[in-house]
Amino acid sequence: MKKIAVCYKWVLSDADIRVDEKTRSLNMEKCKYQVNEYDRNGLECGVKIKNASGRELVGITLGKDTASSAKDALSRGLDSVFYLDDAALADIDKIGAAKALAGIIKKVGEVDVVICSEASSDDFAQQTGPRIAALLGWPSVSYVTKVEVSGDAFTLERKLDDGIECVSVAAPVVITISPEVGEAPIPGVKDILGAKKKPANALALGDTGLSAESLSPAIATVSVLAPATSRKRQRMNPDGVSLDQAAAALVKELSQAGIL
Repeated sequence: MKKIAVCYKWVLSDADIRVDEKTRSLNMEKCKYQVNEYDRNGLECGVKIKNASGRELVGITLGKDTASSAKDALSRGLDSVFYLDDAALADIDKIGAAKALAGIIKKVGEVDVVICSEASSDDFAQQTGPRIAALLGWPSVSYVTKVEVSGDAFTLERKLDDGIECVSVAAPVVITISPEVGEAPIPGVKDILGAKKKPANALALGDTGLSAESLSPAIATVSVLAPATSRKRQRMNPDGVSLDQAAAALVKELSQAGIL
């Protein structure tokens, strides 16, 4: 049976990030992992294509602690998950991630549709989908907001800066979707319980035909700091001057600062 592979990323929840006011460093200690918000739309798009085409729907992911992502991902409509959980991939860049994901897709076999989201919430690089397509030698259609299925053919709408473009393409194809493709529903209790019965397949790095050295990042993140913020805390009426005088002082201050 032909398959749809949806790539998803297991990321830290940005809602749990705290900032140290003195050092501006980010405190991740209480952050929980979650399926990347943009990838949830990709999973839902995969479900719609599955229902329209009869294909099997699989999810693929890689990185650190990805084994714990399976239950959440499976509750969103997948038939199975293939995950590569390796601490060596914790700092993988987009080049390495695309190589490894392409390797997993080949390992899964019979995949003729790959879905990626527009970006990930942690770095928003917007590179993974097109890179996978280049490695597989498949056509790539990005910024997709609507998908219509007719057998092995797809009619896709792309949102561009100056309008909407309609594209027809046949499988195999890599589709990179935008959030507008459809809202991802919250899994119900039945979906969550059913996820426990679905297969979650662990892969080793060797299954991709790659080595840790070949996936070494070309760029290293030296530090991540919150933006510096400062305020003058200057009062315009410290001595209880009139409103007109305070307004005139404010205009003068803003003019001198080049704001007005």
